[in-house]
Amino acid sequence: MVKISRNNSLQEEQLTEPGYYILLALLVPMHGYGISKYIEDLTEGEVSIGPATMYTMLKKMQAQDYISLAGEEARKKIYKLTDKGNMVIRKEQERRYKMALYGVKAFERIGGVE
Repeated sequence: MVKISRNNSLQEEQLTEPGYYILLALLVPMHGYGISKYIEDLTEGEVSIGPATMYTMLKKMQAQDYISLAGEEARKKIYKLTDKGNMVIRKEQERRYKMALYGVKAFERIGGVE
């Protein structure tokens, strides 16, 4: 059982929405613009992460050892998931999937969504 509190997200390594999408993108190593473009393509334009948010998150994720530099290509830094980042994104995907299922159950209780 997970007890929910404000501090849980750091203790349980839960991700913000931008962090979630960035780590999903980095299942394949790429540079910042590639990450941004992939997220927009993946979400069919529903989610867009601006450069300030992107590079702030990339720095934080490097500090947390979720990602590391894989090299440079035409002066662009290429980022990749670390083993820790891979574990975090897989746990987070499972957590969010369960949350969505609980939402479906809640709506089924009242006869579904119209």
